[in-house]
Amino acid sequence: MTPAILFVCLGNICRSPLAEAALRAEAERAGLDVLVDSAGTSDWHVDCPPDARAIRQAQRHGIDISTYRGRQVSAADFHRFTHIFALDGENLKNLRRIRPADGTARLALLMDMVPGCEGRGVTDPYYGDEAGFAQTWDDVTRAARAIVAAFGTIRQ
Repeated sequence: MTPAILFVCLGNICRSPLAEAALRAEAERAGLDVLVDSAGTSDWHVDCPPDARAIRQAQRHGIDISTYRGRQVSAADFHRFTHIFALDGENLKNLRRIRPADGTARLALLMDMVPGCEGRGVTDPYYGDEAGFAQTWDDVTRAARAIVAAFGTIRQ
């Protein structure tokens, strides 16, 4: 079965699109077939592109996320995806609250995938500067590598 992974933050313009981009890149490098998407628990940025700072951060790593568009988590996501990773504890609580009773996706905190980072959220860089987006990229890349290792063997 092909893993299907959804990353969720609040607005779907900073952390979750960067997590989506990082996993797409790591999965491609590893030859892992995986469905990847991102969404937000709020509807504040539906149909909006990622934050310009997130776009620049991804570009620094050769990835174009300028065509991504924000969307809100839907009930169907709990059936479409095998795993839904929240980028912080508050969004994990929100996901648990809105999860349909028959939802099948496994819910977890993203950084729980990284040994030594269990229980930690990815800091929201929105109100900070470029350095915050670089830290977010580092966190989501470490998590993406851990996800790829958990779901398949990384090619050397």
